[in-house]
Amino acid sequence: MPRLNKIEPAHASGRVKEIFEGPLKSAQKNIFKHMANSTAALEVYVAMSGALKHSSLSDKEREAIQLAIGQANNCHYCIDAHTAIGKMSGLTEAQTIEARKGRMSDPKLHALVRFALAIQEKKGFVSDADVAAFKQAGYTDASVADAVACYALALYTNYFNHVNETESDFPAAPKI
Repeated sequence: MPRLNKIEPAHASGRVKEIFEGPLKSAQKNIFKHMANSTAALEVYVAMSGALKHSSLSDKEREAIQLAIGQANNCHYCIDAHTAIGKMSGLTEAQTIEARKGRMSDPKLHALVRFALAIQEKKGFVSDADVAAFKQAGYTDASVADAVACYALALYTNYFNHVNETESDFPAAPKI
């Protein structure tokens, strides 16, 4: 059961109402309804996710990171959400499962997921070899920075959902 109040968009006011009527108009999900208890918390999400849409990583690549990190952090809400969003972004169902397992058949996506998991496992203290393997797969310095930012967003939403015990309003992801 969620620990924070749920702010329904119809009852929101001020900046939160503006966010629900603007950037989150088509994404009025439980996570955001609970984040809406804090304008700042909601704005952090909107700003980070909005900025990452302009990153060097494609929607598909960002979703692969979200799935890998959501699974690593055992965030059921994010696993459900990013399985659905990942499929809308071009990942196959099989690829959503591969990303969650940290082993992808596509070599470039595999390098991306392995790099994101190295960030997770090493608390950011990745090795020169980790960066080199990522770049050898065709990624750039911008991709390194963008992968860290995407990881940070995943961590934010995962931990928010853990603290809140957010109830999923997405179809359940396949069990692995």
